Amino acid sequence: MAFGKKKDDREKETYMKMSPKVFLLYLVIIVFCIIVISPLVIVFSSSLRTPENQTTPLALFIEFSGASYKRAFTNMNYLMELVNSIMTTVGSVFCIVIFATMAAYPIGRIKSKFARFLYFFFISGLIIPSQMVIVPIAQTMNRLGVPNTRFTPMIMFITCSLPFSVFLFSGFMKSVPVEIEESAYIDGATLRVRFFNIVFPLLKPAIVSCVITQGLWIWNDYFYPMVFISKKAQYSLPVGMLQFLGDKENPAQWNVLFAACVLCALPLICVFLALQKQFVNGIAAGAVKG
Repeated sequence: MAFGKKKDDREKETYMKMSPKVFLLYLVIIVFCIIVISPLVIVFSSSLRTPENQTTPLALFIEFSGASYKRAFTNMNYLMELVNSIMTTVGSVFCIVIFATMAAYPIGRIKSKFARFLYFFFISGLIIPSQMVIVPIAQTMNRLGVPNTRFTPMIMFITCSLPFSVFLFSGFMKSVPVEIEESAYIDGATLRVRFFNIVFPLLKPAIVSCVITQGLWIWNDYFYPMVFISKKAQYSLPVGMLQFLGDKENPAQWNVLFAACVLCALPLICVFLALQKQFVNGIAAGAVKG
């Protein structure tokens, strides 16, 4: 009993000594969360006002109206732009996963100077931002006769995402046991069967991480669609939001713009809520194994 009492006293004393540090840590976390969440709350609050109500955005939730959402939905042609964004994002991410895994497979398996050269060749793509060379790329596409359609930005999305994706899959490929492939090879499995039926399923955590990281920036990117798409009917959601920024003659419709931002983020929120467990497990497994 005496030993148990002394142990409890030591634990209480340790807790009392650590409590200021714990309190400070919680205080920093709370302040950080407030800083991050405040803009989102302001955007959502302003989107619930009518387009004519341009009072200070710091006055939160003083009005609850769907007029701004209705105008944003109609002016953007939301359903059409939603379909364009889904086609661009899904198509780009699918190609990125296929190309990156196929490139990372020999890099991670073959131990040679050429494989190491290919690894650094792909990694070098992370150094130079694509925006710096967008003018010569656009001129080259015009000379090659590449049409400005909704599929043209996908070329840029795929090529810009390959360096990071190859880096991700190459590191993860090393954790896949070679013995599994060797046993399949002895049983007569071809290279295609070994890759798609054995190795590819084991890359699921890295694939989930790649889909999240690359899919988010492709969905939210407006630069490449704005440069390479000329028809309004093929705009994506981020490009459609730009029409609400206004100019000198037509001031920005901030409430409608905020409503458009919420509508643009809504599909991502729904996907995350539906697949939250898979996302968290995939990122956690990729962080441990990669």
